[in-house]
Amino acid sequence: MDEYDIVVIGGGSGSQVATAAADRGLEAAVIERGPLGGACITRGCVPSKALIHRADLADAVRRAGEFGIAADLQDVAYGEITDAIHDTVYEKAARQERALEESDSVALFRGEGRFVDEWTIAVKPTDDSGDTREVRGDAIVLAVGSRPMVPPIDGLEDVDFLTSDDALFLDEQPDELAIVGGGYIGAELGYFFGALGTDVSMIGRSERLIPGEDDDASAVVTDSLADYCDLYTGYEAAEVAQGDGGGSVTITAEPSDDDGEPVEIEADELLLATGRRPNTDTLALEETSVETDDKGYVETDARLETAAEGIWALGDIVGEQPFKHAADYEAEVVMANVLNDAGREVDYGAMPHAIFTEPQVASVGRTEGELEDEGREYESTTVPFDAAPLGLILGADDGFVKVLAAPDGEILGCHVVGPQASTLIQEVVVAMDSGDGTVDDVADPVHVHPALSEAIYTAFDDLSSKEFSSAPDWRDVAPSGRSSEAE
Repeated sequence: MDEYDIVVIGGGSGSQVATAAADRGLEAAVIERGPLGGACITRGCVPSKALIHRADLADAVRRAGEFGIAADLQDVAYGEITDAIHDTVYEKAARQERALEESDSVALFRGEGRFVDEWTIAVKPTDDSGDTREVRGDAIVLAVGSRPMVPPIDGLEDVDFLTSDDALFLDEQPDELAIVGGGYIGAELGYFFGALGTDVSMIGRSERLIPGEDDDASAVVTDSLADYCDLYTGYEAAEVAQGDGGGSVTITAEPSDDDGEPVEIEADELLLATGRRPNTDTLALEETSVETDDKGYVETDARLETAAEGIWALGDIVGEQPFKHAADYEAEVVMANVLNDAGREVDYGAMPHAIFTEPQVASVGRTEGELEDEGREYESTTVPFDAAPLGLILGADDGFVKVLAAPDGEILGCHVVGPQASTLIQEVVVAMDSGDGTVDDVADPVHVHPALSEAIYTAFDDLSSKEFSSAPDWRDVAPSGRSSEAE
């Protein structure tokens, strides 16, 4: 049996715990059955955003005429795009694997790990070569991530379908694509394929796409995605059937509230984007005292330790914040607690996230609906992007910054919709995570002119206690060459 000070199951964010332990002179091991780096590098965040960048370029070409630039989208070299992105992200995964293999103090086991008892893990080699090895750790970190969820739809077992894992590296662009799921994964992929010219149909059970976002943000994205896709919001896929000879797929969608008639949607390809499920079922946790909830997520205390003393968990299997940056943050908490016995607790109050549709959405803190449900007193302001001159210049007509604050000025939430939203949200995160976390912390510092950050500035200035203001407001001006009526 191989024995280590710390064993990490999962080669994504969790592997950082192993390398930190090795830097302390401890013996560490990482068990991973797939590409190193986790789903984000090869099957999620990075390749999907690389694809969406191409969609943004195509969309900019189509919109060029609005700004007096004559341009046509001649062709999309789809296979070349996906090949290039595939090669880039898998080279990154390969480099991470080589780094671990070459490490003198981190052992890499390529295979699937399953518990034999509380402290022992049997590792079955990925390629079925060699014997199963047993690995034992004084401390164990569970970081095995998640995988796409396949919903119970009648007829699905007889139909060819894609998941988000499959959809990123297709050799050919589909002519017609039906997407089941209206969350952030479905919305991002719907935008990508639609912007490149695929006829996309999206089926979402809620009345709006990305229903977990603030209502104002989800409304804008729903309206925008209607320009790229045929939307069937308020519908749920009930049955699917494949045409003869493996041809097109027909999806029967029924109203989510049982009020209305079913619709039939036909497409060349079917993509399921109905969420993700934790990979805890691969671990044989029944051999341990680790506890999971009804959905399979590992239950931990605030320090991310499980019910089994010395076994920790982070990332998607915890289920609190299903984002790579959240997993990295949780890895830091686990490092501090395992290596320094710091007693550090997680705090998700200023945990941001972003959705890379057109327009982008970025959020931190509470939504207005959540505050209303909690009966919490708050103040709100919403400022459009064209209050900032650069927002006006870019034609970000549907963009806005929404700020939610307590009467004493504490920032409760912020929601940004528009160009570079994923970057703009960061100064709000910093304000919430340090200092007093008030609207003045964002409104007081000087902001670059003319930059999109002035939209953030103007929104927070609206709720600020400042006596004097120099925040810009260009909402009464139409940009040269474009008219308010045309917009």
